[in-house]
Amino acid sequence: MTLLELFALLKKHLRLVVALPVACALVCAVVSYGFLPNTYTATTSMYVLAKTGDGTSNTLNSDLTASQQLTNDVSTLLKSSRVETQTAGALGLKDLSDYKIDVASSTTSRVISLSVTGTDPAQTAEVANGLAQQVSAIAQEVMNVDSVNVVDQAQTPESPSGPRRPLYVAVAFLAGLFLAVAFVVVEDMVNTRVRSQEELEELVGLPVMGRIPAMKEAR
Repeated sequence: MTLLELFALLKKHLRLVVALPVACALVCAVVSYGFLPNTYTATTSMYVLAKTGDGTSNTLNSDLTASQQLTNDVSTLLKSSRVETQTAGALGLKDLSDYKIDVASSTTSRVISLSVTGTDPAQTAEVANGLAQQVSAIAQEVMNVDSVNVVDQAQTPESPSGPRRPLYVAVAFLAGLFLAVAFVVVEDMVNTRVRSQEELEELVGLPVMGRIPAMKEAR
């Protein structure tokens, strides 16, 4: 099938090609705007400090290296069951399963970025700050960490961070368009009827000598 034949086929089924993507986009819009709640993201950052030595240059360099190595451990600790359980208990929550927790850190930096996403903006900020507080206490207990200092406390987000409803609607529209094109092409491939003079000539290898027009019954 050439590109021109495909365009002609789509033009023949123009109603389906237009209606199906629009229907998919409308359904997605109703679901995303009517049933998906807004989500909010609160972010806090922490600075990992290893236990210091006697203050000499070599000791300071060693402390810096140790702190950088501990940063990844603290990042992993932030998402541990113990930290999440103690944070939930301190905030009077059953658990933190309703919150999405993301931790980002760099091997060349001692700063950890913690992002918490939830449906309640104020509670989301409290969870982020609670995690930072609990991880500091636990890290001092189980690791060679002097402290995990909060650089920026999480503030209550004023605007939602998701869901990305326009993106969902656009994807649904494209999916509907793909389904419509696929249906039209497959339907044309399985239809083996001779539908034109050109198809008949190609099928039998002979030219058409004449045509009998269709006659309507007389009233």
